[in-house]
Amino acid sequence: MTDPYGTAVGIINPNEKFKVVNEAHADEISWSVKYITPDGYIHVTRNGGTDHQIAPSMRVNLFGDKGVIKGVFGHPAIHTRKGKDTKIEVSSITVDVGAKDSEEVAKMGIKVGHMITYVDGFEILNKNSFVGRALDNRVGGFMIMEVARLLKEKNITLPFGLYIVNAVQEEIGLRGAEMIARRIKPNIAIVTDVTHDTHTPMINKAIEGDIQCGKGPSLAYAPAIHNKLLARRVFGSICK
Repeated sequence: MTDPYGTAVGIINPNEKFKVVNEAHADEISWSVKYITPDGYIHVTRNGGTDHQIAPSMRVNLFGDKGVIKGVFGHPAIHTRKGKDTKIEVSSITVDVGAKDSEEVAKMGIKVGHMITYVDGFEILNKNSFVGRALDNRVGGFMIMEVARLLKEKNITLPFGLYIVNAVQEEIGLRGAEMIARRIKPNIAIVTDVTHDTHTPMINKAIEGDIQCGKGPSLAYAPAIHNKLLARRVFGSICK
């Protein structure tokens, strides 16, 4: 099923009394059109926790009324900036779609509120690592689909209803997970996402913990985490 906002749910054993949610988020941080200048430059606003400092020179896709329009983030070149003008702000970056004015932008089907994402650049590094856009939602979605695949391949019969949830709006305030939780009303939820490798430069392990790529999945410890479920460690043990 899907809800009105676009969250997708796959259901196994829908008639069981007890409900378990296995969730990942489907959305990604992005930008949206805030204002179009008379000269055809597009000012933006954040959709989620987007880092504006990496935006200049990034290629983007604008999702308009007439399909995807290509663009690029611009910012005054370094040799044209002096003093305080060197600082990058959300208000100082604009998207250029190659239009001569706002009228031409409108003819492209671009309006205030339309979404903007970076162009993907997926690649594999040294055969064992990969980089790309929005890997948090992509990897999370892959993990919950793997759960469904393995349950079917191993012919496991669950003693509860399993709701495999790919929720939207996580990046803009956790609203997607809250809305679908109110609809499903699960007894417990297993949530998948990514975390930070704290062995990268300028990360304080005393604050962020000791987490390193290649050492397996990370488990969250917090007052909101169900300790008995956490003690089981793996999803397969719940099925016994």
